[in-house]
Amino acid sequence: MSKLSLHRHPGLNLGHTDPQAHREAEETVFGFWVFLMSDLVLFSLLFATYATMLGATDGGPGPKDVFEIGGAALETGVLLLSSLTFGMASIAMKYDEARGRLMLWLAATLGLGLLFLGLELRDFATMAGQGAVPSRSGWLSALYALLATHGLHVAAGCVWIAVMIVQIQVFGLRQEVKLRILRLGLFWHLLDIVWIGIFSVVTLGGLA
Repeated sequence: MSKLSLHRHPGLNLGHTDPQAHREAEETVFGFWVFLMSDLVLFSLLFATYATMLGATDGGPGPKDVFEIGGAALETGVLLLSSLTFGMASIAMKYDEARGRLMLWLAATLGLGLLFLGLELRDFATMAGQGAVPSRSGWLSALYALLATHGLHVAAGCVWIAVMIVQIQVFGLRQEVKLRILRLGLFWHLLDIVWIGIFSVVTLGGLA
């Protein structure tokens, strides 16, 4: 076993296709993992706040009044599919010399991310139409804070994907571009994990 293969970082390993980028990723990707863990602390606090506010509806709409399993399941499917398409983009970056397939998968991921945001905005509009606005109760404030924070992260991820598509077109698959895509992949997959928590704890828990 080669010395290079012994060094693995928590992400896509480029050792066999781009040894230099692989070496640079050791420190860069680890540092980004530290940032992601701090971001996960933020979501943990939002989940904890939501849990403490479950009964604080003040006579207003509660979980069973505003949650709809069909829409939440569709959003979950869209976001999980976007994780798959980003995984395909990562594989294309690692093994394909041409950048066309990579850009195609990134564009598919961007489209799914935008679709998710559109579905979430539709849910917000529906809830507001039912009088379930953040100022109505402590529970709704906590719910909107959690969902909106995740949605803002998805929006930031979509902007990042668009920027990477432009950078690939302009600069090609240079080492720094590959490292940015590696970090973007970790960020995007974390958002999927957080959403699974929202769907399981918030939506399914609220309808139970």
